[in-house]
Amino acid sequence: MHMSIRRIGRHLVAHRWRVRRDFPPRVLDAIERAIREGETTHSGQVRFVVEGALDGTPLFRNQPARERALDVFSHLRIWDTAHNNGVLIYLLLADRDVEIVADRGINAKVGHEGWEAICREMEADFGVGRFEHGVIKGIEAVSRELAKHFPHRAGGPNELPDKPVVM
Repeated sequence: MHMSIRRIGRHLVAHRWRVRRDFPPRVLDAIERAIREGETTHSGQVRFVVEGALDGTPLFRNQPARERALDVFSHLRIWDTAHNNGVLIYLLLADRDVEIVADRGINAKVGHEGWEAICREMEADFGVGRFEHGVIKGIEAVSRELAKHFPHRAGGPNELPDKPVVM
């Protein structure tokens, strides 16, 4: 994959201020509430991560958002759930690229095309600056898939934090 000077430029100028502007505390709180509410309908685990821009090695290696999302999925141990039904919604803000990485239990049921459709809808909202709406709509769509395949069980533990991660 060849390295785009335009992409490097976008990442060098899209630092944390973009995340703070598009995801202020009020929006992060709304996202956390959406995850918590969604998890009342299923036994899965949803995490949302927004990264303003790549820097250092990932940027100069021209790491694609998908590869970065896989790294984050592993780093946050989203794979470490009892039913293999953890889902990461990862947004690389500088690229406005959303990736959904799902553990094997839920991924086998939804598949790449199902996750991709949710990502494209979110990206359409992001393209017009509707970040909060796009993320919450995406969380609701992921939660519907999880509820269909892994319905809520009373007394099931919340295995992963609901709080969004800002990188």
